[in-house]
Amino acid sequence: MREVVYTKAAPEPIGPYSQAVKAGNLLFVSGQIPLDPKTGDVVKGGIREQTRQVLENIKAVLEAAGYGLSDVAMAFVFLADLSLFGQFNEVYAEYFREKPPARVTVQAAGLPRGVLVEIAVIAVKQ
Repeated sequence: MREVVYTKAAPEPIGPYSQAVKAGNLLFVSGQIPLDPKTGDVVKGGIREQTRQVLENIKAVLEAAGYGLSDVAMAFVFLADLSLFGQFNEVYAEYFREKPPARVTVQAAGLPRGVLVEIAVIAVKQ
């Protein structure tokens, strides 16, 4: 069974995709960029502010599906510039303090709307 997840607490999709899809006990959260869900605009600031907004957006989608950050098993991180990795990691660690998920981090040649970071996750409920 496949269920589409949607919440107004996260940005509207900017293309033909769902914020998340639940399949069994897995939740696949689409890549989130640092858009303010109220305005649809990219948040002001650098990598720290953008990372925080992305993770808040992911948290909102997870919560709408009955999941939490502790249920995230895998994260896929796309950075516009790997020299930002240290600053990104500082904020990321605030959200995943204990038993962080597995993660892939790559530098992307270009991200939507010229943002500095995009993150997608897979969460699992036992």
